[in-house]
Amino acid sequence: MTAKNNHHELIDQLTEGIANLTSSASWQDYLDFQSRFHRYSFGNVLLIAAQCHEATRVAGFNAWRKMNRFVRKGEKAIWILAPMVYKKADAEAGESDRVIRGFKFVGVFDVAQTEGEELPSICNRIDGDDPSGLYAQLVTVAESLGFRVEDHEFGGSANGDCTYDLHRIRVEAQNTPAQRVKTLAHEITHALLHKGHKDRALAELEAESTAYVVCQALGIDSSDYSFGYVATWAGGGEQAIAGIRASCERIQKSAAAILRAFEPATEESEVAA
Repeated sequence: MTAKNNHHELIDQLTEGIANLTSSASWQDYLDFQSRFHRYSFGNVLLIAAQCHEATRVAGFNAWRKMNRFVRKGEKAIWILAPMVYKKADAEAGESDRVIRGFKFVGVFDVAQTEGEELPSICNRIDGDDPSGLYAQLVTVAESLGFRVEDHEFGGSANGDCTYDLHRIRVEAQNTPAQRVKTLAHEITHALLHKGHKDRALAELEAESTAYVVCQALGIDSSDYSFGYVATWAGGGEQAIAGIRASCERIQKSAAAILRAFEPATEESEVAA
């Protein structure tokens, strides 16, 4: 079997896993939970990023309380703009009786600023070690692209990030070695494919799909994390599968580019055997 065909088989496994996940009861529980969060405008997304680059899930003080989580004392709010909605005094039959008359700043808080009950999740971090030194080899791949790799403690749900301006990739220091391998493969894909990319959901789908292929090829099963991650960014089973198929060639090429760093060691071991 050629490497390309093998990668295609792994992508088929990914799509099948996502299809099974998104027909499960745990997926429905996750969607029910997600429905409690507001969708923010592009302007508010920029405001959140400017104040707390590492924010992953934000809600107001009382909204967190309703989910049995509580903002820790001393945490600073992230300020966004909320519409001021008033009731029309002269609304006619059939008309909406609400009108927006300006905006005001309101405070929200990231999940990392809260504590309490565990949140429903369909992305389960990967357990396991890295006895073959895969992480160190992936660091070399990142460096060959002009990116330095740093350990970092994000203090929330983030596992890593890739910053083009700084030519830097950061990986959560507290995660297991296997999870760190998967995260680094994900961030390297961003470095390969997504400079100036505007579609965040597509970028995350491609990065995690590539990480899944790379990890499976290297002997790390990332399915417990990758299936859920791709599904949440792509919008569910059918949408995720359609997105993967549309990006299949890009995923295969980026996976092959990363895995090339591991080929010489494989060839040497075969000669030695």
